[in-house]
Amino acid sequence: MDNLHKILKAIRKINPNAVMTVAGDDIDTCSITWLEDTTPISKEDIKTQMPIVEQEALDAETATANKKASGKQKLKDLGLDDDEINALIGV
Repeated sequence: MDNLHKILKAIRKINPNAVMTVAGDDIDTCSITWLEDTTPISKEDIKTQMPIVEQEALDAETATANKKASGKQKLKDLGLDDDEINALIGV
């Protein structure tokens, strides 16, 4: 996940209804314009949320990989071989 997406996700984590524009991808130097009477969020608060957002993204990737592996194992347990499984999942 790139820095801009981390910034945007961190803002959304603090205020899911925030309306803003962000110019730049470094939280220290970017310009945030708060729109539609959105209460401004400090860059320090956004910085605090960024590692949490990053960890949540990593956790989601791990969960997806684990579910894929679990699904493949269940198909193997049903008697399918690797070629059949790959054909089913489009690999």
